[in-house]
Amino acid sequence: MSRILLEARTGACQHVHPERGRNPDGKELQARMTLTVREVARLLKISEKTVYRWIREKELPARLVSEQYHFNRAELLEWATAHRVAVAPELFQEAEDGSAPLPGLVEALTAGGIVRGLTGADRDAVLRGVVSAMPLPEGIDREFLTRILLAREALGSTGVGDGIAIPHVRNPIVLNVAYSSVTLCFLEKPIDFAAIDGRPVHTLFTLISPTTRAHLHLISRLAFALRDPGFKETVTRRGTGEEILREAKRVEGGLQ
Repeated sequence: MSRILLEARTGACQHVHPERGRNPDGKELQARMTLTVREVARLLKISEKTVYRWIREKELPARLVSEQYHFNRAELLEWATAHRVAVAPELFQEAEDGSAPLPGLVEALTAGGIVRGLTGADRDAVLRGVVSAMPLPEGIDREFLTRILLAREALGSTGVGDGIAIPHVRNPIVLNVAYSSVTLCFLEKPIDFAAIDGRPVHTLFTLISPTTRAHLHLISRLAFALRDPGFKETVTRRGTGEEILREAKRVEGGLQ
């Protein structure tokens, strides 16, 4: 199948790129999504004492289970990106274990396409517009996807700072999609997204994945790309689709 980057100003665009994958069992989900204090300290290159302090002072996302803190890998990536905290390369690489093929950022952006001039008076309206414009496969309930994206935002903003947000569902399995995609949306007007830095959001990368493993892989690749000055500058100035893909390919080349 030839791959083209779809760009639209409004309405729907359709591009399906199937991805073969498998649904991990409960133990695998827990292993891939959960980190300990010691692992977080290693990945963030800080002491365990600092991890505890950041939980109190910097809202480092953690859950207290049986008197021990546990961390969600995807949430940790989001938090590190938003707070501009350097991370060990292993945080990006460890999600790649397994036998099923994983989507690259270029592939996912090609599948999801670009939407320009998306309108909306507030966060909820914009997310509804995003879902309406996404090239989803037949059978996906767009209203259901909208509800779970809104529910995810209610738990904590996916605005990572500098006018960028990364809307996604907390549990990708519930969507039952066959392939991964990242839809890049440029808003007509910036809106308040309750982002970590308080700045209004003008750009959204919305992630859809068939498995937790693919979700972790994509969010880590995107987080890495947003730390790259060239990729971020191209996105911020709203470069052409070809320019954005070229920068994404260059960034991914450094991860090989």
